[in-house]
Parts: sequence; structure tokens; C-alpha cells
Amino acid sequence: MKKLIVLICLLAGSTLTAQNYYLYVTAESEDEVSVVKFDGKKAETIKNIPVGVWPAEIEGPHGITVDPNGEYWYLSLAHGNPYGKLYKYKTGTDEVVGTVELGLFPASMQISPVTGLLYCVNFNLHGDMVPSTVSVVDVESMTELEQITTGAMPHGSRLSRDGMKHYSVAMMSGELFEIDALDLRVSHKLDLDEASKMVGMDHSTMDHSQMGHDMGGMGTEKKEEGMDHSKMNHDMGGMKHSAFKPTWVSPHPSKDLVYVAGNGADEVLEINTQTWKPTRKFVTDKGPYNIDLSPDGKFMVVSYKTAGKTGIWNLETGEEVARIGNSQKVTHGVAISSDSKYAFVSVEGIG
Repeated sequence: MKKLIVLICLLAGSTLTAQNYYLYVTAESEDEVSVVKFDGKKAETIKNIPVGVWPAEIEGPHGITVDPNGEYWYLSLAHGNPYGKLYKYKTGTDEVVGTVELGLFPASMQISPVTGLLYCVNFNLHGDMVPSTVSVVDVESMTELEQITTGAMPHGSRLSRDGMKHYSVAMMSGELFEIDALDLRVSHKLDLDEASKMVGMDHSTMDHSQMGHDMGGMGTEKKEEGMDHSKMNHDMGGMKHSAFKPTWVSPHPSKDLVYVAGNGADEVLEINTQTWKPTRKFVTDKGPYNIDLSPDGKFMVVSYKTAGKTGIWNLETGEEVARIGNSQKVTHGVAISSDSKYAFVSVEGIG
């Protein structure tokens, strides 16, 4: 499945100086990573990198990230026997310099500039609907240090602006998880189906005496030392099947806020990570999937996978300032340049 890149300028009417931008783009069904160069006017593929080791098998490059220093880039190959792998490549030469086995269907990931560790969700796309994990990897030795249990089908692996908190969502169980990046434990979780219902409620008419103010009703949990996950009900008979269906989470670059894509609810939720309460709801087009925020904190770009469009939101006003039809039907990933000038959107080809 080839992917095309849609380029969106976030600074309409501004004078943009010439600069080259380079992107790594995965093609999951091609077992290939493309290097794309954009000079401010034209985008071109300057290199295609074959990945994987089994010529007769599709190994599925899925998640990709570059380390904070730009010296190496990392790629998750989702398909395995049964476990997927993380590959480490040297930037420039694009040669493999290390690998490590992770969990079932490793997907999105990011590296903390503080700990130097990589955090990768194990999406477990083809397995039973039970809680999966986040793998924590020492990228110097390419060693998996820990697998932290979260929810069913975790996706969207992003770190807070200070690199101290890791955020992911569980698509099928409908939860937002915060992991302490240092002690590698779940520090908070939030039931997103319940959180979505709370936004816009008239709290003056509610009987607060019947509410659990320990936040148990909201599904928020503080860190519990020695939590015994073996005592949890891990089949989908006991675990709700989320209608909100979260697929991505992006932290704000300067505020204690995260933004969660509700793929099943056609909305994006803004969550305050100090109070662990929802603060705003953005009603979107069909199937919001990935989110990125401009580093200057002004814009949110959302890929609408079902609608085949891309939305641009002004975070200050809460207004959608543009909704753009894409060149192909299946809109996927979003990445905004470090200077906040451009959004790059990958769009899946069909056939």
C-alpha cells in the first residue's frame, strides 16, 4: 500500500524562506520506507529503503521516529512469529545498526529526550481483545527493559513536552493512559467514553451526592504500587467495547493538555492532565484518526480517515479554520514541521 504526502501550509499569507524538509514515510504493505524532500514548493521522493528480512512475507513497517539528536531513526515491523521487532537505522546511510524483539504488532513510538528511552505501543491487531502493553527500550543497547500493561489495542505513543510523561490510548477499551517515564508505571488512566459524556453537561442540575468523587466513575486511577493485573478481567465479556474508539493522543507543546482522537465518536477531546478532566470537545468530520499540534501551540491538524479529508483547527478559538479534501480516500498520519510552517499528511493508496 503506497502512501502519498499531502502538504498543508499553516502560515497563509506569510513570506516563507527557502528551506529543505526531509521526511521518512512508511509503506506498510510494500515493506518500504521512502525519504521525501520538500523545498517549500515541490516534494520529491529521493530514496526508497527496502526493510524487513523475509522477501516472501509482508512484515509491515508501521511506526517510525527519529531520535532527538537526529543521528538514528527507528522503525517497528509489526508482523512477526508471533512478535514484531524494532529496527535501528543510521541516519544518512540508512543502514541497520540494531534490532530487538518487542510485543504483538508493535506500532507507534517516541523517544524521551530526558530518559533517552523509546516507548512503543504493542497494538496487538490480530490477537484477542485483552490488555496489551507498552514496550520500553534502551536504544543504546537495543534492549527491551519492560512491558507495561495498559488497555486493549494501544495506539498513539507520545511524550509530554518535558519528556517525563508518556501518553497512549487503548482503542478497543476506550482509555487514555499516562505512564511515568522514569519509574515505568501507569500513573493515571481515564475512561474516554465517560469523559466524552461529561463535556457540555449542565452540572448545576446533577445530583453530586450520587457521584463517586474518588473519580472511580470517571475511570481515573492513581498509580498503584504492585498492581496485580492477573486479577483483572481481561476478556471482552468483562471489558467494555468502546464506542469512542480512541486512536491517537497528542500533548500540547506548552500547556498541561492532551488531545485525543475519538475515531468512533467523530470528535477530538481536550483533557487537562492536572485535573484529569475533559475541558473541550471538537466535533470533527468522519473518522478522526491521527493528530499533531504545531510546536507554537496555535494549530491542531487532524486526519479524517473515514472522510478522506484533513482538518485544521485554531486552538485558541476552537474553530476549524479549514477542511481539505485529500487526493486519496484513506487519510492516515500527520506530522507538523518543527518551525510550525507545514503539516505533512500521509494518504494511503488503494491497490
